[in-house]
Amino acid sequence: MTLDADITYLPGIGPQRAKLLGAELGIKTWHDLLYTFPYKHIDRSRLYKIRELTTDMPFVQVMGQFRSFEEAGEGRKHRLTGHFWDGEMFLDVTWFQGIRFIKQSVKVQKNYILFGRPSVYGGRLCVNHPDLDNPESTTLSKMSMQPYYSTTERMKKAGLTSRTIERFTSTLFSKLSWTIPETLPDYLIERLHLMPLDKALRAAHYPTTADELSAANMRLKFEELFFIQLVIMSYARKRQQERIGLRFAHIGNLFNTFYHHYLPFPLTEAQKRVIREMHADMKSGHQMNRLLQGDVGSGKTLVALMVMLIAIDNGCQTCIMAPTEILAEQHLQTFRDFLKDMPVRAELLTGNVKGKKRSDIEAGLMDGSINILIGTHAVIEDNVQFKNLGLVIIDEQHRFGVAQRAKLQKESPLPPHVLVMTATPIPRTLAMTVYGDLDVSVIDELPPGRKPVRTMHIYDNQPEKLRHGVIREIEAGHQVYFVFPLVKESEKLDLKNVQDEFIHLKETFPHYKIGMVHGKMKPAEKDAEMQKFITGETQILVATTVIEVGVNVPNASVMIIQNAERFGLAQLHQLRGRVGRGAEQSYCILVSNFQLSAETRKRLHIMTETNDGFEIAEADLKLRGPGDIKGTQQSGIAFNLKLANLGRDGQLVQLARDTASFVLDADPELKTKDNTLLRNHLQELRKEHKDWSQIS
Repeated sequence: MTLDADITYLPGIGPQRAKLLGAELGIKTWHDLLYTFPYKHIDRSRLYKIRELTTDMPFVQVMGQFRSFEEAGEGRKHRLTGHFWDGEMFLDVTWFQGIRFIKQSVKVQKNYILFGRPSVYGGRLCVNHPDLDNPESTTLSKMSMQPYYSTTERMKKAGLTSRTIERFTSTLFSKLSWTIPETLPDYLIERLHLMPLDKALRAAHYPTTADELSAANMRLKFEELFFIQLVIMSYARKRQQERIGLRFAHIGNLFNTFYHHYLPFPLTEAQKRVIREMHADMKSGHQMNRLLQGDVGSGKTLVALMVMLIAIDNGCQTCIMAPTEILAEQHLQTFRDFLKDMPVRAELLTGNVKGKKRSDIEAGLMDGSINILIGTHAVIEDNVQFKNLGLVIIDEQHRFGVAQRAKLQKESPLPPHVLVMTATPIPRTLAMTVYGDLDVSVIDELPPGRKPVRTMHIYDNQPEKLRHGVIREIEAGHQVYFVFPLVKESEKLDLKNVQDEFIHLKETFPHYKIGMVHGKMKPAEKDAEMQKFITGETQILVATTVIEVGVNVPNASVMIIQNAERFGLAQLHQLRGRVGRGAEQSYCILVSNFQLSAETRKRLHIMTETNDGFEIAEADLKLRGPGDIKGTQQSGIAFNLKLANLGRDGQLVQLARDTASFVLDADPELKTKDNTLLRNHLQELRKEHKDWSQIS
């Protein structure tokens, strides 16, 4: 047998259980079960007496017998209660699921070791859904570190509990009489003092000590991260060598004229640095693939325009793709405001541009008279043809799929230079992984004169305080956002919604004009309401998170986020970034109810303590993990991390990247005998993953 063997044929599983394991946990082979790791281990070395138990104990184990059982309730309230006796006292043991299995398998007057979390119900000490072991068994009663495996509701109903998975794993290891083949070469294992794979896999499930578990996890986490980095870096290096790019050798008249005569304010040192980095890429003869990170308000748009002028000075057209029509229109207006009377033609192409206007734009792209095209998905339609596209800028990258980006890059005989911009700061560890094949530039300072937004957290029982603050800001000539989590009332969620609060706010502020935007409005209707707010026709805008990205109204000074506990850190930071765009002091008010979890309180506290988007992004990654961070699902990389956590394992990510670089520096194509294992494993990974090097 090999690790590719069907899980059906592992003793104790069979077709029915195999089908459920495959559907719920993706366990289809012995290898899959081997790499389904426990989410925790608990020390099982001590037995307690019932009289010693208290409700603040996390997990305990007691030895005794069931003296009787009783059933009660129907439907969801159906439960089975067993009366467990340890020779001195009784303990209530209750099951709400899997009752039929318990009635068939658990016997009275038979000794069990009961393991679970003590609690109190109806004034009586109890344990719900405990693990039960035979004290005569030598597996668990003598084992100090018991593994716990994640299961689903469907599995629990079918009797497939954590203990069942543990038994399958124990059976699997008893069948593995051979040493599990190594995946890393000896020189790396020795260099990094790693535990051998066979020992690490066994210890990850059944460690004898906490230190052994830590060493096993370190080995397995490193391997996961190392192979991701090896794939990314090998692709990136290959692309760098093979993909010839347009050469933008000189800084020309348009750039210099703009820099010396039209620049609205001095560039920050960070802006100058990233422009130099991009020009170095664009004059190298290789295609630029660069990620530009900058917090909200850091001046990415101005940098994008100046890089575009370099391309235009070198005889090429440029294109910027934005996720929404509102943002595309704002880019057009911003570029025209910056350029004034300079001989640079910028046009907008969205789904709403039709008829003669569209024909004129398509003709201007074909004859090269349009220098800058700004648009949404419309810019990648088949009938949009450029004469000489040299630079593509993708704004708020996470809104576009990899296939769309690939299509845009095929518009030119030589691939255009690509700049990906995001105002959603990406944690360093995530950037090394999701965007590991892109060069990264960071604008890490704000333009002079920008005042940090003051952020406050208040509870929803202070409406008068909020009302007075809003009136004060509007009377000072400013505008206010009110953001809500829902469009309309929900029976399931007790949250404020845009439609009801729009009516309520009109009654609360009868002397001011109020607009409303949300995702269920028609695009034209939504754009019309946004324009009223942008021009100052309305003083208050009631909205959902449709205003999260890119909306630029410098006169808006207050962002009020209702039910702030419902939003993630990244989203709160993006919403806050809609204010503080002018010279006046701006405010972000986070309004929540009193009943908050510890994690939610921490999230809101972080928002009040810092305006640093990178600090917030790191905290967000630690709190939520990478799966929820925008962009990871469209990056072209399937993480599939079993153990490693990008939020908590930053040092290991760096070690993995440094090691991959060390390996590829010495043997770029992994041709040496020492790297045979790596080459073979990399070939397997490439079968599983799309070649994202052709996209990013």
